[in-house]
Amino acid sequence: MTTALVEAQGIVKRYGPTTALADGRLTVLPRESHALVGRNGAGKSTLVSILTGLQSPDEGTVRFDGEPAPALADRDAWRRRVACVYQKPTVVPELTVAENLFINRQPLHRGFISWRTLRRDAAELLGTWDVHVDPEARTSDLKVEDRQMVEIARALSFGARFIVLDEPTAQLDNREIERLFTRMRALQESGVTFLFISHHLQEVYEVCQTVTVLRDARWITTAPVANLPRAALVEAMAGETVTEQAVRGRDVDEKAPVLLDARGLTSDAYQDIDLTVRRGEVVGLAGISGSGKIELAESFTGLHTPTSGTARLDGKQLPFGDVQAALRAGVGCVPRDRHGQGLVFGMSIGDNATMSVLDRLGRFGFVGSDRKRGFAAELIDRLDIHTEGPDQPVSDLSGGNAQKVVMARALASDPTLLVLINPTAGVDVKSKESLLAHVDSARDDGTAVLVVSDELDDLRRCDRVLVLFHGRVVAEHAAGWRDHELIASIEGVDHHHG
Repeated sequence: MTTALVEAQGIVKRYGPTTALADGRLTVLPRESHALVGRNGAGKSTLVSILTGLQSPDEGTVRFDGEPAPALADRDAWRRRVACVYQKPTVVPELTVAENLFINRQPLHRGFISWRTLRRDAAELLGTWDVHVDPEARTSDLKVEDRQMVEIARALSFGARFIVLDEPTAQLDNREIERLFTRMRALQESGVTFLFISHHLQEVYEVCQTVTVLRDARWITTAPVANLPRAALVEAMAGETVTEQAVRGRDVDEKAPVLLDARGLTSDAYQDIDLTVRRGEVVGLAGISGSGKIELAESFTGLHTPTSGTARLDGKQLPFGDVQAALRAGVGCVPRDRHGQGLVFGMSIGDNATMSVLDRLGRFGFVGSDRKRGFAAELIDRLDIHTEGPDQPVSDLSGGNAQKVVMARALASDPTLLVLINPTAGVDVKSKESLLAHVDSARDDGTAVLVVSDELDDLRRCDRVLVLFHGRVVAEHAAGWRDHELIASIEGVDHHHG
């Protein structure tokens, strides 16, 4: 038996009431590329932060080469064992490649940095690992793939032979991905071991020998990639329990007028999107993070500005890049960041819920407080917000009730288009149900609804779900989809390979 290079057993990690990992396990053998897959929220990033010594588990053990993991405080010992290359660079863009490779440990000569030695050491290090990058190039001028190789070379120079690649291909095109994989294979030959995290299951089959699946904070399976057909892998990620619930499809009235009509929308986050939502229709937007789904939804609310394309709401041109103008045009929004964008925590529930409709409550900008309280009380009642009354400060509320206040405000203006971004994130089950019931009632009132979410339960309410991948719509699922079908297109699995 080979000793595992890395072994994590029975890992449990809690953040307050949330269990981020209930049973994390991972065994990686030397010189293999091992894939770690699972949907958003499955516990992958928590496991990585424990494997790289950023956090300690509440229960469970981590071993490197049979030895217990170092103490968290001993950063040098961790650096000698493991490194993580994230999507976002950890190199300093203004410095040269050589400076980045030896940052905080530059070779000194009589107390000063010896630049000649630095350049020579850098060239030698890059040569050893066959990384073709000019040591004197400014890191900010490098292509993403070269920058990643610099980060890998830096990690290897500390002695680490276990490298975690977190979504390394997210910003690469196909040619660059091929080159990265070629380099990975060459490094494997030289004794480097990879943990590869990707949403493209296609890539797992191309570059990895073994795959571990996490689902709902638990280890599900570890298997040789060659023995796990794609359908079985998606099934392990999706879990089959829920897939049997067929979704109540409703017949959207094909004659219902189109309320939102977007044509050729393009920005730095998405390309050439056409999208329509009819009166009383609920359309879902799904996709992994970085797919452009949030920016697309925020384009209609004034929070993200397209560079080209048009959107009409109820026949009128929708103004871009201006939240207030979008509100006036008939857009109600539950934003993704309810703390930063959704609520004013110093204000009361009543004030927060009615902020968007003050012009309707009083003349000349003076708002009668009785009138406002009456309106707020009615909203609080309508949304079943648990509070002592409209005057209670919002900062006292639980996540679910705070989200209901944001929803109340979005509905207060009787919007033509209601945009919900992760409407039930971080919300308890009961509040979730009540929030989703409002989606149904908004639809029954003839509102056009756009729901962006990672939660399958939110998307089940939709009449159809569009899936974005790298800024383009790649699939459309009518109501009645099965979980594994939707997850397969979210994760970019190519269905033709079966």
